[in-house]
Order: sequence, then structure tokens, then C-alpha cells
Amino acid sequence: MIAADVAYSLRRIVDPATASPGGWIFHGRVDRQRPFSAINDSTFILRLAQPFPPILGILSMQYCSIVPKEVVEMMGRDFGRHPCGTGPFRFGQWEEGLALIFYQHPRYFERDSAGRRLPYLDAVKVSFLDNKAAEFLEFRQGRLDFVNDIDANFKDEILSLNGDLKAEWEGRIILQKQPYMNTEYLGVLQDTSSPLLRTSPLRQRTLRLAMSHAIDRQKMILYLRNSIGVPAINGFVPYGLPGFDSARPKGHVYDPVLARQLLVEAGYPGGRGLQPFTLYTIPIYAEMGAFVARQLEEIGILVRVEAMQRGSLLERIAKQQALFFRGSWIADYPDAENYLSVFYGPNPAPPNYTRTSLPAFDLLYQKALLETVDTARYAIYRRMDQMVIDQASVIPLWYDMVIRLVRPDVLGFHPNALNLLELRTVQVPSR
Repeated sequence: MIAADVAYSLRRIVDPATASPGGWIFHGRVDRQRPFSAINDSTFILRLAQPFPPILGILSMQYCSIVPKEVVEMMGRDFGRHPCGTGPFRFGQWEEGLALIFYQHPRYFERDSAGRRLPYLDAVKVSFLDNKAAEFLEFRQGRLDFVNDIDANFKDEILSLNGDLKAEWEGRIILQKQPYMNTEYLGVLQDTSSPLLRTSPLRQRTLRLAMSHAIDRQKMILYLRNSIGVPAINGFVPYGLPGFDSARPKGHVYDPVLARQLLVEAGYPGGRGLQPFTLYTIPIYAEMGAFVARQLEEIGILVRVEAMQRGSLLERIAKQQALFFRGSWIADYPDAENYLSVFYGPNPAPPNYTRTSLPAFDLLYQKALLETVDTARYAIYRRMDQMVIDQASVIPLWYDMVIRLVRPDVLGFHPNALNLLELRTVQVPSR
């Protein structure tokens, strides 16, 4: 791999002919004329349209993986089924819907501190299963080395309410937990030109604040998730990101007295005069939706929960046909800008699913991108996050955690905040 491969791969992302779903990562951020170039085999140049501090984080995204021009051109449309790169494993076999097999790359460049060539594993098999319950049963029977997350039907069997491994499983499996850059939230459409919002009481910020204060996030995490996650009582930006401050911004804590008072201020004392709202979600979050509905009913707000497939929900949101919906935002790169871009007025959906438009917020967003001192930029981020919380266009519920169940003989397998599969240093010495 040389610098020309890097330039080719990144140009390929922004080329309309490629139709890459990752084209947005450079949109408006790189120079239009010569964004990517190589001046020799070891020097690559990226030219920005304007300062953009998170650019190195963007280059770490999977979209930016380097591919060989000669193989792409030789395989054409079949390149996706015959991938080629410089990673620790090379493509082996693919049985669609069943399994994907990778073999150790014999010329991978990295070595460990003792000079041993990485990776240690000879091969990796990725299995495709219909649902999380089937996955867990395969793991319990020893046919999988690890599973990511636990099916809701089995969480009480494995975990205590405090999120610890139950005594009967100790020594049989390893529980790994790690802060995960993902915020789960409820979103409310903000486009005032939409007839859906114009005729809805949810256009009132005071009503949205009442709803946020009516939700006991601590109880939600404890009973629905066995303490896997952190109640989102700060901002939209999750803990674990650089610049996160547990004291700022100030989020919404559970306060039913305040919630009822805000309902009065909104003109709906005890919920009188409010028609039921519909909360759109996906099946795996139907239980969470029911919890939210019960909490809001306690202050007089009635909510119907409608679960649909993820694709249908995203289409409904994109067409502004969902006034109140469950959403999540997983970090694409480790910078708070990625979360705050969700509320930048000029952005489409995605990422601006709620169609939030706050002129003061947009000015701060632009200012933050020009700020090269990290501490100063983080301070601007926190001001922006507070504006999002005060507007209540979203109701953050929890900051997520990576949870993995791993067999005890698997060594060197560590979680990370982006939940990427890192297998270079994994060993299974007993096999």
C-alpha cells in the first residue's frame, strides 16, 4: 500500500459513480478541486475546505478503509464479494446468510512486543443467525466464542439487577462492559412548516419538558436493562467522549411534581385537553416504549406505542410522518461534533431527524469548527448541548454500554467505545 492507494480510495468515496453510503463524511469539508492527492509513495495530502478539527477521527471510520485500485478495476461490480485490503485477515469464503470466513494474512505488517507476527489466530468465522435468542443458545452450547449484547429473554438469567454476572455463571463465561458512544433518545419533529407539528400540542416546548421530567431513567435502566447503561441526565453527547463533563450541561432529572406543573403552564392541567400521542419504535424497543407510556400516563399524558420494522420507521421519519419517535445515535468518530451535527439546521435527515433549526446553535456550530484549541472547542460544545436540552427536541434516555459475553479461554479480546471488532491480539491457546 502506498499514498496513491489512499488518495484513490478516498476519491472513490466521494465519486458519485461509486454511490458510497459514506459520501456524506467529506461533504462540505474537503476542497472541491483537489481534496486528496499523493506527492510520493509515502506522503498523502488532504485539503480541507475550511478548518475541521474532527477530520482525523473521520479518517478512522470504516468507510475510509484503503482498497487497491488494480483489484477494484479488475473485479468491477464484483469487488464487494471479493474484498481485498491490508488488514490482519484476508477474505476466505462467504456463504450468504450463513457464514463469513477470514484467514490470517501471511504478510500483515504488525508484530507484538516480542516480535511475533500478528494476528495470532489462523482464521475467524462469523456466523449469521436470525435473532439474538438463537445466538445466545449457540453461545451457551459452545458453538460461538462470544456474543455482543444479550437477548432480553435471557438478561435476567445472566445478569443481576446491578448489571453483574450472576454467581452460577462465574468461571463459565466472562462479562465485558465498556462505555459505548451511543445515546438512546425520544425525538420530536421540530419543522414548524409541517402540518403534523403545526396542529400538535408537541409544538410547545413546555409540554416536551414536562414529558422529559416525567420519565424515571434510573428505574428504566435498572429494570429494563439490568443496569447496562447510564441514565441520560446530562446532555445528548454521551459520557466517554473527550470533553464530557458530568456537571454540564444540566439535563432533565425525574421530577413528577415539576412535570405536572409544566403541564399546567402548557395549558393542559392533568393532561386535560390532550389527545393520545403515538410513539413510533421498533420491536426490540417495544418494552421501553410501554415503560415510557406508563410513566407519562402517571401525569395525565396518554401515549400509544406502535412498533414497526426499522426500515419502515426510518422511512416514516425521513418523510416527516413521525411526530414522536424512538431513536439512537452511535458515534461515527470520537468527537462531540458528530452528535451536535444531529441538530445543525442546514443538515438533512439523516442526521437531523427532528429537523431542529436554532440560529444561535448554528452559529456556535460554525464557530466550534474554526476553534483549534481543544479545551475552548469543548466549552462551545457544552453550550450547544445545553441549548439542545433546553429546546427538548429530543428526550435523552440513556448512554449505552458495550456488553459482551466471552468464553474464558479467549484471551486478548477487549471491548472499545465504538464497539468495533478488534481481533489482532486475540488468542485461544487451549485449542
